[in-house]
Amino acid sequence: MLLELAMPSAGYAYADAYGAGFEYADEMIANNDLSRYVEHPRFRLIPGSYTDDTQMSIAITEVIVAQSTWTPEVLADSFVRAFKRDEREGYSRNFYHFLLEIQNGEEFLTKINPDSDKSGAAMRAAPIGIYSTPEKVIEAATIQAAITHNTPDGINAAVAAALMSHYFIYRLGAKRKLGRFLEGYVSGEWNKPWEGKVKSKGWMSVRAAITAVMRNDSMSELLQDCIAFTGDVDTVAAIALAAGSCSEEIRQDIPNHLVTGLENGAYGRDYLIELDKQLMSLVGKKIG
Repeated sequence: MLLELAMPSAGYAYADAYGAGFEYADEMIANNDLSRYVEHPRFRLIPGSYTDDTQMSIAITEVIVAQSTWTPEVLADSFVRAFKRDEREGYSRNFYHFLLEIQNGEEFLTKINPDSDKSGAAMRAAPIGIYSTPEKVIEAATIQAAITHNTPDGINAAVAAALMSHYFIYRLGAKRKLGRFLEGYVSGEWNKPWEGKVKSKGWMSVRAAITAVMRNDSMSELLQDCIAFTGDVDTVAAIALAAGSCSEEIRQDIPNHLVTGLENGAYGRDYLIELDKQLMSLVGKKIG
């Protein structure tokens, strides 16, 4: 039986917005009690606002929902459009200025240096899990990752993140077997528990997210566990909760004050919930 009420985009946003207050701010860890969205000590982010992790996943989801042709050009156009209509902080400084300066997807592809092995391609990949087979997920995740992260580690991390949500959407096994499932499709020690701080490499964020998903049984516990790693925790949490929102083994118990406290502008909470409904309506259908 497929999960009917999964909300990967909303899961991204709650986790991303909550984690944004703790990203590389280890001194804030005492505030990791889910009582509120906290203000980051250095970054200019309004508590309850999501960051680049969610915005780029929205761009991916919109391409899927529109059933547009899955090409680098279409995806790059979506990345640029999502940013231009709703400019926000959270991107790396260089990439933020890059997005400010370009005008469309063609210019994006012409000027981008696509050799990163960091977490950008993985953090936006969860919606791709909607594709009906692991092979289609791998193909689609690879195409989108190569636009900005055309390295073995960058692509593998994105593929693993996309397969996480696919695994739960299509009920392919128990969550304790998630790591082994991923190792059957993509190179990496995905079943090895992550310990310690998460740095900027994409595979680190994904491995930490997998560890957290496998050992927690509720979304609230999962969110706190992701933050407790310290480091690039907004990305870890976004990847983990996007997948966790699709698991029948994980209680969907995000505190109501975090739900209502999430930004709700033109592309905020209500938009994300509706986008999730459109995405999940495609489960099992031939798309792409």
